Amino acid sequence: MSGRGLIADVAATEARGPSVDVVVVAAGESARMGGIDKLDALLGGRPLLARTLAALAAAPIVERIVVVASADRVGSLRSQPWLPAAVVAIVPGGARRQDSVAAGLAALDRARPADDQRVVLIHDGARPIVSAELVDRVARAAVRYGAAIPVLPVAETVKRVAGEVVVGTVDRTDLAAAQTPQGFRRGVLRAAYAERDPSGPEEWTDEAALCESCTIEVHVVPGEPSNLKVTLPADLDRAEAYLADRIGPRIGLGHDSHPFGPGGPLALGGVEVADAPRLHGHSDGDVALHALADALLGAAGLGDLGRLFPAGPVTPRGIASRELVAEVLARVEAVGYRPASADVLIVGARPRLGGHLDAMRDAIAALLRLPPEAVNVKASTGNLAGDEGAGRGISAQVIASLGVIR
Repeated sequence: MSGRGLIADVAATEARGPSVDVVVVAAGESARMGGIDKLDALLGGRPLLARTLAALAAAPIVERIVVVASADRVGSLRSQPWLPAAVVAIVPGGARRQDSVAAGLAALDRARPADDQRVVLIHDGARPIVSAELVDRVARAAVRYGAAIPVLPVAETVKRVAGEVVVGTVDRTDLAAAQTPQGFRRGVLRAAYAERDPSGPEEWTDEAALCESCTIEVHVVPGEPSNLKVTLPADLDRAEAYLADRIGPRIGLGHDSHPFGPGGPLALGGVEVADAPRLHGHSDGDVALHALADALLGAAGLGDLGRLFPAGPVTPRGIASRELVAEVLARVEAVGYRPASADVLIVGARPRLGGHLDAMRDAIAALLRLPPEAVNVKASTGNLAGDEGAGRGISAQVIASLGVIR
């Protein structure tokens, strides 16, 4: 490659960020969590560790992830459906953090030995709200300086205490609280391990402390208050609040339409309308519930109703749309969301629906396990436009919102 081509390649790499590996340390005992395993605790409806791995995998620069777990968890973790594709190995850890990190690095080397310039990030499994921006910031600093960690300034006044008595106030001017991920060029960690065997008697609270003991300079970058480590039960509530703020509202739009067919009664909005023909379709034809299901799927990023229930042998003919909505709800809740509201518009010149709208609202609210005031159902005649306005069919549109399961 020419010198100009090499310079261009380096510039392109710096612009898009380095490709990095991550070792996730998840072998702790959750000793301060009141008898629950914090990595299994639900956060937004999903296990905390699942949230951590998903957040890391969402960072574009993360290529491979190794999870280091306690020996009795390795088998069950390997079978979890929520594991991101970036996870290349799940291996047992040791009694100390440094033993677990060394096991993770060894697993990465077995999968594909890394050159000394490649960056590896070490991250706590109990930090589920890590952002892609923080991952990128640490990795870029590690590329440049060899070792980098995110830190936060110490905001509180720090006291030195002996028993129950304050014996001094610590100057916090130069103090900072360390977070993860901590980033290192692989060669830096190899050099540190050559000087300080991680299996030896010395102990380090983190990899930065290991490097400090080897007089390896560790650079710092700004951390994030939301990147908290779940250590106590109250930390789960804080993590839930940060997660809700980060995800924000989830809104979905659904639409469906069907022509009238033979037979009756009309299934619409979760109720039956007597003396009106049913809508033609593979199911019971309830366009309002179909649009509702599509809106929920869209808000959760789960595709659409046609892919979930194609019109064919896999979907029983005449299936009640209530059953379709129930299955959609189960899938939405499985990824950590629940319905928050629904606004339903039904369009059709016939039959007259004014006397049925409250019943539809109540039926839909019951399906979604919401109070009636969180659901709105309205109707339009279609103003003589299209098949709906001509009385040949009915359509429905739904806007639905989701919240994070708490």
